Amino acid sequence: MKMHKLLLLAVACTWAMGAAAQWQWTDKDGRKVFSDRPPPPDIPEKSILKQPGGNRPARTAAPAAPSASDAAPGPGATPAVAAAPKAAASAAGTGKDKELEEKKAQAEAAEAAKKKAEDEKIAKAKAENCTRARAAKAAFDAGKPITQANAQGEKIFLDGPARAAEAKRIDEIVAADCVR
Repeated sequence: MKMHKLLLLAVACTWAMGAAAQWQWTDKDGRKVFSDRPPPPDIPEKSILKQPGGNRPARTAAPAAPSASDAAPGPGATPAVAAAPKAAASAAGTGKDKELEEKKAQAEAAEAAKKKAEDEKIAKAKAENCTRARAAKAAFDAGKPITQANAQGEKIFLDGPARAAEAKRIDEIVAADCVR
């Protein structure tokens, strides 16, 4: 029986430790907020009431695991030596901005090239349609007999109303695709 109570106590203590790894802050409306994630960047440092680990170090833009360069300097290190890695990291941040801008410019150039290729493909298709439509219009205007295949695949000659409808369709294609 004692083992069950001891096990229950251990589970309760472990469960309570999970609640200790939470953030607590006061939002812009004055309400207390509890979360397992850090507060948004617009929350000032003075409004953060509690964070995991119990300490209140300065918050970064994106929470990250502490690295060796962020560790406290040893007993023989000077503050200038400890600040050197942070200065190098901030200088590297501007390099990332340049890289990001270059990647963005390359992506925009690729998008522009893709759009230009699509426009050229559409222009080529319109030119081909225009050529075919003008040839068909010339045949209609010459008064030559025009045949089409019906639903059964048989060739039929176009009569007056069907010929007029086909001539109208060809005129619309010429008007749409032969614009320069």
